[in-house]
Amino acid sequence: MKKEIKRNYLQINSLKELVETSIPSNQYSVNFLNPPNFQLNKFFYKNIGKDHQWGDRLVWSEKEWINYVSNEKVKTYILKKNEDICGYFELIYHTDKNEFEIAYFGLLKEYHNKKLGSFLLSFAIKKCFEEKINRVWVHTCSLDHENALNNYLSRGMKIFKKETIFI
Repeated sequence: MKKEIKRNYLQINSLKELVETSIPSNQYSVNFLNPPNFQLNKFFYKNIGKDHQWGDRLVWSEKEWINYVSNEKVKTYILKKNEDICGYFELIYHTDKNEFEIAYFGLLKEYHNKKLGSFLLSFAIKKCFEEKINRVWVHTCSLDHENALNNYLSRGMKIFKKETIFI
């Protein structure tokens, strides 16, 4: 039996459209992961994704992970509370359209329901527009965290495409 999945594609075209949320406390910081560290990307992908059926990268070899995170178009940012890692997001720069895709975004379970997702998404969008790009886009689906779609909409993103898929 196939499962029906609702997928939404969202975008924001200007920093002026962002409904920003500030950092919940000065214990939190967001850091660009430089140099790239595939092990951290893999850790977040597995630990956040296990509840949302993220699976395509689970078969990746170490070399595939290294190649991905080493690509100059991929940028990873880590949310920390003091020295503890809390969440992350990956951006992919699409040069042909001068835009960023938020490829992966999430928080470890113990950091849910603390307004960190709102803050982290605000940070991600602002970081993208620092690069003088045309838009930021993302897709989310009914398998993602129950607050994911509302978070994107609440930050000022608009749905530009909807689809239903079956897995």
